[in-house]
Amino acid sequence: MDFTYEDIKEQARTAAAELVEIAKLKEGDIFVVGCSSSEVVGLRMGKGSDIRAAEAVYEGIMSVLKPRGIYLAAQCCEHLNRAIIVEKEALLPGTEIVNVVPQPHAGGSFAVTAYKNAKCPVAVEGIKADAGMDIGGTLIGMHLKKVAVPLRLSLRHIGCAPVSCARTRPKFIGGSRAVYDDALSGGDIPR
Repeated sequence: MDFTYEDIKEQARTAAAELVEIAKLKEGDIFVVGCSSSEVVGLRMGKGSDIRAAEAVYEGIMSVLKPRGIYLAAQCCEHLNRAIIVEKEALLPGTEIVNVVPQPHAGGSFAVTAYKNAKCPVAVEGIKADAGMDIGGTLIGMHLKKVAVPLRLSLRHIGCAPVSCARTRPKFIGGSRAVYDDALSGGDIPR
């Protein structure tokens, strides 16, 4: 590893700050993160869960989200069907909670860290997040609202893991005669 856990924390903070700004996230929005700590430290996904790397990523991201009142949704690994760990207060009324506590090799170190640090953590099978960060190819798309808009950040990696990000916007409906609200689309209105 040619970087420190402090480097990982700073990379995660930088990426989260950029994504929050570009996506124009506000208090109460949901930011989903899928993170392979194995990939962060240069190993194949699922082959070297590293709690210290996960904690560094978590601390960097939360240093951006928490002061803004943005909720973190931590995606578990495939062993838990990519369930989400989130603060209970972030859920819409009627959202069904499932019973599972993530572990390093069944859920992943990042989900373990999020669960451990939440005030009232719960697991749900799915969520519709406003923006998301995929660290290490964890496939977060199933947890984003429609329509996801891919984003490029100044950072391409956190540690050794590739980073992909997206924001969301409402669907355009109605065709050529429709009029759209530019404020809702983030400037993506088709012309």
